[in-house]
Amino acid sequence: MPAPRGGRIEVIGEPGEPRERFREILTPQALEFLIALDTTFAARWADLLAARRERRLLLASGAAGLDFLPETAAIRADESWRVAGAAPGLVDRRVEIAGPTERTATVTALNSGARVWLADFADATVPTWFNVIAGQLNLLDAVAGRLEVTTPAGRRYRVGPDPATIVVRPRGWHLREHHLLIDGRPMSASLVDFGLYFFHCARRQLDRGSGPYFCLPKLEGHREARLWNDVFVFAQQRLGLPRGTIRATVLIETIPAAFEMEEILYELREHCAGLNAGRWDYVFSIIKIFGARGEAFVLPDRAQVTMTVPFLRAYTALLVRTCHRRGAHAIGGMAAFIPSRDPEVNARALDQVRQDKQREADDGFDGSWVAHPGLVAVCEAVFDARLGAAPHQLDRLRPDVSVTAADLLDVASAAGLVTEAGLRSNITVALRYIDAWLRGTGAVAIFDLMEDAATAEIARCQVWQWIHHGTRLADGRPVTRELAERLLAEELTVLRAERGGAPNRLDEAREVFVETALGETLPEFFTTVAYTDYLTKRPRALART
Repeated sequence: MPAPRGGRIEVIGEPGEPRERFREILTPQALEFLIALDTTFAARWADLLAARRERRLLLASGAAGLDFLPETAAIRADESWRVAGAAPGLVDRRVEIAGPTERTATVTALNSGARVWLADFADATVPTWFNVIAGQLNLLDAVAGRLEVTTPAGRRYRVGPDPATIVVRPRGWHLREHHLLIDGRPMSASLVDFGLYFFHCARRQLDRGSGPYFCLPKLEGHREARLWNDVFVFAQQRLGLPRGTIRATVLIETIPAAFEMEEILYELREHCAGLNAGRWDYVFSIIKIFGARGEAFVLPDRAQVTMTVPFLRAYTALLVRTCHRRGAHAIGGMAAFIPSRDPEVNARALDQVRQDKQREADDGFDGSWVAHPGLVAVCEAVFDARLGAAPHQLDRLRPDVSVTAADLLDVASAAGLVTEAGLRSNITVALRYIDAWLRGTGAVAIFDLMEDAATAEIARCQVWQWIHHGTRLADGRPVTRELAERLLAEELTVLRAERGGAPNRLDEAREVFVETALGETLPEFFTTVAYTDYLTKRPRALART
């Protein structure tokens, strides 16, 4: 394979590699494009991550606080600017389905009846090299019109005539791709996911009457959005596509980003389609940043932290107002329920889903997310009733909304109890998810819900926070490491009995949980720990160019 210009790139494989079709993705031209992205943006990326870490330390220690930025007040006050807005396939987004880029899941999502499919390389995909490259192949096959799945029984499934619009969610800025090294150092995983999809599919999508669309996760401020915008400008110019071809929706799923929503839209305005509310990651961000600061930031059982608590109501109301003021779509949060065979369980859960989606539609959201095809019709019916023939409700400007910094930071407004059942639930859900994650599955059915990495993150963070503060359970006992370890041992026993002789990585899942939930300090992400220690332990060089 000839060497791409500009740097030395090394592709690191896994046992059983290479796979023949991977070369369709890892072409010399695609690798050269990745090198160009890295050469142009790696230094800025590293600087932004360093600034993110420094800011987080200041916030966690109480040496700094969060407020709307005085230096960008003029941007917020300027009524004249608007974002680029919707592009073909993104005008009506009343129901979107999110899920991994695994082949069967891709066909199912595209045929689900949802208006948009969020092809998730982030929280719903474990970043094994196979998953990363196979996911890119599945997207390429879908865009090229040749995607199909044959079951062991011989049944063939193909993408239907009216598939969902594809929106790709690359991994967040905090992640590195250790299977792809440039001059000996890992690339930004964000740039790998974006670059491979854009290189292979951007022009094909335009030829189909759609476009290269992205969902940007875990941003913490407008400078990180500016980097993405510059990446978009560079990529379009490099491949000879018109500036403004790309559309991006930004997930507002960190507390710092909530204070910079308008600035994020401004930085991405020539490429932006909207913002999305990410519930569990948002709450996870609050605990991660403020969890050590005091009882005012201690949250009750996860099940009690619903979207109706005041600080989350403030966040979503501000998101809708901000979006509609600037001509951007506001997309609601995830409905994660998996339809059950038990009619009573089904009825109760679907009623809760309807209420949740009704709240979002009434608040002014233009659409919402579901995790399972069985919820598409439920979500669509709620938004149909609200929107009628209109594709969105951008005309609802929500002048009634006035949100202060204190409103966004009023975590204590989520009044509730911490219970042993809630502690046990966090432990077992985190264990079950991490075990599946280590075995390569990022979207996991647990107790009738489709969970992704965000669930495990908030579950293990809550355990750490309660231990750190000695939070009292409803029965008066403090949460201690000893209590958490006892419940951990009990849940492991239950899980081992359930699994029997089936393959598992429960011992390693326990190690990850102990390291990321029971230590003196709280690691930022369990995924970075588990990825480094368990998915890239003994890599094997596949090809060097």
